Order: sequence, then structure tokens, then C-alpha cells
Amino acid sequence: MTQTTHAPSYTGPSFRRMDESTAEQWAVIGAETFDRQERVGDRVLGMLRSLAEISDGFAVDQLTHCLQTATRAERAGADDEVVIASLCHDIGKAVSVPNHPKIAAEILRPYVRDDVYWMVLVHQDFQGRHYYHHFGGDPDAREQYRGHPAYELTERFADEWDQVAFDPDYDTLPLEHFESRLRELFRHPHTM
Repeated sequence: MTQTTHAPSYTGPSFRRMDESTAEQWAVIGAETFDRQERVGDRVLGMLRSLAEISDGFAVDQLTHCLQTATRAERAGADDEVVIASLCHDIGKAVSVPNHPKIAAEILRPYVRDDVYWMVLVHQDFQGRHYYHHFGGDPDAREQYRGHPAYELTERFADEWDQVAFDPDYDTLPLEHFESRLRELFRHPHTM
């Protein structure tokens, strides 16, 4: 016997095509989206927690790596946007390792300033100084970005916080330590 399940009924705007929508329907959509903005923090926290399942041969899982990176950034005096971006810099690995910087950067983009977005977007090429040569790649890949206004921030992020954050013995702050600041950051997009 086959059981049929039905999706819950939807009570939102009744249009089936955007080109048939009205300003009033979009006002409802905008208000509901704004009212539910807190779900973004929930989703990001869920993605971060899922990184605990990914180690891919490293000495620590990817959640621990992200926590160590954020811990190091905080202890170095970085501002909250940089600290939370450091926490989320590898969140794209929950979806795809090869393009994880772009995924993470785009998740962060509406919530952080441009230099922080760029830091996450290109961090892998900056980290490449420490390992690209093992794959036959160019360890000086970061040089293509020299002169960019966020070059020094990204260099500090890659060299002082990210590439050293694989230490199982490091005194790493827990996710709960960062949770309220993460939720606050993702509660207020700069653009929408």
C-alpha cells in the first residue's frame, strides 16, 4: 500500500508567476522575509556544526579548524566581522571543497564589509603559499592580488590565523562562545 503525503498548504501570495505579481504581494513577502531573518543564523550554525563530520585527512575536523581560526582572530584583536568571517570562512566545505571559498564568501557577502568578503573569497590562494607546491601549484598565487586594499588583512588571516589552525592541542573556544555574535551579524543584512 502506497501512502501519499502532501506538503503543508501555503497561505502566502497567490501569484504563480512573478510577472503577474503585485506590489502588495511583494510587501507581504518582504515583511515575512524580514520577520524570519533569524533563520539565517540557525542555518549557518547548522552548516558549521556539519563540518564536524569532515576531516579529509587533517589533524582536526573542519569545525574545529574554523573555531581555531576564529579563536586566533579574536585573540589577535580582530573586529567582530573578521572574527565571525574567520569562523565561517570554510563553511562552503559543507557543500563542496573545491569552490568552498566562493560559497562561504557569498553567504557572508550581505552581512560583512567588502574587505572581509574579499578576504574569504580569495583566502585559498593566500593559504596556497603554505601548500600549493605539494600539488604542483604556484605558491605565490597571492601575488596576483598585491595592491588590493584588503591584501594585508587577507595575508594576516591566511598566515597568522588560518594556516596554523589545525592543532588538536590548541586551546580552542567553543561554538557557543561565538554564537550570539554570529546571530547578530546574520540578523542584519547590509543589502537585500
